[in-house]
Amino acid sequence: MTISAIECVDAYEAIQIARENEDACAITIAGRRYATPRAEAERLERAGVEFAYLGEITRDDGKQCIVTVPVND
Repeated sequence: MTISAIECVDAYEAIQIARENEDACAITIAGRRYATPRAEAERLERAGVEFAYLGEITRDDGKQCIVTVPVND
């Protein structure tokens, strides 16, 4: 399946690109990271594609870390 997305070097880049566009999100599919329009992620979800949304949180100790939210897992 072809997807409309920007492939990124790492999760941080995908998240940064998604933050710069309010209609985008960061996802990972098969070990690759992408910034993609939310509508595209929704299309992938409806099609049954296994992927995960990427997010970034700040822990209590102040360190930032990447979190994933699996879809169709």
